[in-house]
Amino acid sequence: MANMDTKKVDVDIERFSNLIPIANQSAALECLLTIKSGVRNYAIALTECATPEVRTTVRNQLNALLDMHEKLSALMIRKGWLQPHTPAQQFQMDIQSAQMTTSICKLPLFRDRAPILETFDTPQH
Repeated sequence: MANMDTKKVDVDIERFSNLIPIANQSAALECLLTIKSGVRNYAIALTECATPEVRTTVRNQLNALLDMHEKLSALMIRKGWLQPHTPAQQFQMDIQSAQMTTSICKLPLFRDRAPILETFDTPQH
């Protein structure tokens, strides 16, 4: 799914045919968010380093994460998964992603949950 804002994607539960592009985009976004978190954590850690050797190691790790962020962001922009220069378009993509998530949550993935739920040892109130 190169660009979510130009076409609506329906989830095909029988063949799962439309889920792969969504999964790729979701995995890339999750990775980008994890990288951003790592950048923040390494930047904080850099201020706490006690020795020049440790500071150099942490700075190298921070630079590696910044490089990964740049490459992944460029890939996501190229594929149309990220629109940092057009916030309105990114907002529409985020809304469609939320709607897709809601539709996936409504899928009958666990058609008969009752027998499974009955096997859990839960207190009865």
